[in-house]
Amino acid sequence: MPENRAYPPEGLTPPAPYTLAELRSAMESRAVVEGVAQRCDAALNLSVQLGRISAIMPREEATAPWISGANREIAVLSRVGKPICCTVESIAADAKGAPLVTVSRRQAQEQAMDAMLESLRPGSVVAGRVVRMESFGAFVDIGRGIVALLPTEFISAARIRRPEQRFRTGQRILALVKAFDRETRRVTLTHKELLGTWLENASQFSPGETVPGIVRGVMDYGCFVELTPNLSGLTDRREDLQEGDAVSVTIRSIRPERMKIKLQVIEKLPEQAALPTLSYRITDGVLERWVYSPAGYESAPIATDFTEAL
Repeated sequence: MPENRAYPPEGLTPPAPYTLAELRSAMESRAVVEGVAQRCDAALNLSVQLGRISAIMPREEATAPWISGANREIAVLSRVGKPICCTVESIAADAKGAPLVTVSRRQAQEQAMDAMLESLRPGSVVAGRVVRMESFGAFVDIGRGIVALLPTEFISAARIRRPEQRFRTGQRILALVKAFDRETRRVTLTHKELLGTWLENASQFSPGETVPGIVRGVMDYGCFVELTPNLSGLTDRREDLQEGDAVSVTIRSIRPERMKIKLQVIEKLPEQAALPTLSYRITDGVLERWVYSPAGYESAPIATDFTEAL
């Protein structure tokens, strides 16, 4: 999976064992280094290990709340034991001549955000790592601790209620920039466009086949069963089915002009421990418009227009 070209998410590259000379050079050039946050004191100052050299990250330098999405105490405490990107702010020596290094994660985040705002545009493909999930969406590190929101409704075409039904914390994913607010420096992502159109997904199946699926919606008129993360079909209502059930289904018909797949449930399957596999159809570049519905679809096209966010 490709990384963000210049700014991979924190923790995806092993921290380097820096020499003091290298840290001085990084300070002068404003280059970003990476270490591991070893501990946090009572005043919320972090101790960061840069190879053999220890550094201090003052509380106010630990995070830029308008970029990382949090200014709570937990935003600092949760860094302990994890790789952390930072800039070198000062180098001095104590009474015994040992180096006293001060570093800043906030400065590294602001540098990366400034560069991203210049280079990214709606529709840009970015690599990220899922760092937290809430019912309304997943928070994704898209580089140097910059956290963007991926709302649940934009994760896949097959509807899910919680991002945990699609991702796990720490998972590396691709996403698209849906929009960003230059004033608040908030980035919003979308994901479903990378998983293929209706026809690209439907072409994997044929009428008469029996395949596994996951019940994603139970309605009075039937149950929606996910065949892939971007494709669902409809089966008759059964009283013994509920959301999240794994089932085997026979494909009775596929109708692109109505974007409908008719299914018949064969039986319930044992509970599935693994998440559905994500298969990306797009992995790089910039999209201007993406159309989910097939040509000849009887209703208005289902599409995402990224130029509207410019």
